[in-house]
Amino acid sequence: MNERILELIDTNPKDVFGPNNSFLTLIQQQSPKIKIVGRGSKLMIYGEPSLLDDFERHFEMLINYLAKYNKLDDNVITQIFSNVKLEKQKQFDDKILVHGVGGRLIKAQTPNQQKIVDYINKNDMLFAIGPAGTGKTYTAVALAVKALKEREVRRIILTRPAVESGENLGFLPGDIKEKLDPYMQPLYDALRDMIPHEKLESYLEKGIVQIAPLAFMRGRTLDEAFVILDEAQNTTHSQMKMFLTRMGKNAKFIINGDPEQIDLPRKQVSGLLESLRILKDVKGIKVIKLDESDVIRHRLVKDIIAAYKKLENNG
Repeated sequence: MNERILELIDTNPKDVFGPNNSFLTLIQQQSPKIKIVGRGSKLMIYGEPSLLDDFERHFEMLINYLAKYNKLDDNVITQIFSNVKLEKQKQFDDKILVHGVGGRLIKAQTPNQQKIVDYINKNDMLFAIGPAGTGKTYTAVALAVKALKEREVRRIILTRPAVESGENLGFLPGDIKEKLDPYMQPLYDALRDMIPHEKLESYLEKGIVQIAPLAFMRGRTLDEAFVILDEAQNTTHSQMKMFLTRMGKNAKFIINGDPEQIDLPRKQVSGLLESLRILKDVKGIKVIKLDESDVIRHRLVKDIIAAYKKLENNG
């Protein structure tokens, strides 16, 4: 009898084996001609080579399903090992970007968000410009997670300039990571909606997902990566030029910003506004402008944005 060992990498064994090994028991029932033993993060299988090949193929389908939908159940396991197509799950996949944590279905919520989805498929660099609450960051992170899950990229890199908006970094308590983490919190929040906790921690530890201030991008070449620059309105000329020229092979870049919320010193030119002028005729770069109609937070946020805009327009 032949033996093979299948190792669960970046997958929680509990999610595969099920409560009290119930999924493992069902998998065994679906594969009566081989012996299956689960131990830690490994699955030992015993049987004839052709049967083991067939089991590995189905087991890989199971792991891919779990990676995409973040959940398994008896029905899915039975269908996979019975060669039944999972039509029910697939019928809405053309619009869903990510099956998030707790069964959350994450997709574009507005026409302009859908434009971000459509245009990043056709362009390697995209600028998403608009006020707070329009879903720029969330949509971009969802696209990055989708690309990682579908193995279009090997890593996700999320960055933003650590510019103070009324606060002073130097007086915040803690080491450099503790000082900077609050600035990165929106990126962490989006990721936690889309990637289960243990898997996200593993990705962060292995560098598959990287979250860092913009200054840490200097000197790097970002190949096979989905890279998001958030709060780009607070970049300087040199920072923006540095970031844009980090682009490597098989990379996607999304640059998000709100020109109305620049926290740079008054005489400092925003690298975002400058880059929009400089790059407006470069092929392969797309600009999507979002507005109050794309706000998907509390209904009051739209009214608040409109009220401030009215004040600013009246001078």
